[in-house]
Amino acid sequence: MLRFRVKELIAEKEFRENRRITQTEVADACGINRMTLSKIAGKRGYSTVTDNLDALCQYFKCSIADLVVYIPEAPKPKKTRISNATSDEQLVHIRQDDKSEPL
Repeated sequence: MLRFRVKELIAEKEFRENRRITQTEVADACGINRMTLSKIAGKRGYSTVTDNLDALCQYFKCSIADLVVYIPEAPKPKKTRISNATSDEQLVHIRQDDKSEPL
């Protein structure tokens, strides 16, 4: 998964310039829709076009590696199925196989 560091870069720029910077200001300066920038900054797994990434790198004067971090995803566990029979069918098979004498 790719993680965009927009919020961190805004915070660093705010600290350097000693002023408040809004996402609206960044969006306007980059020519990116404000909602798109909000999704890039906060939505997990959001996909965007390279033009947006280029504009953000120009605005923050950073490399793509400063803007985007790759985070490997944990492998999803595989689901295993015991048999193709439903639980009712399994119960019927168990009862038919049980031929033991009562004590």
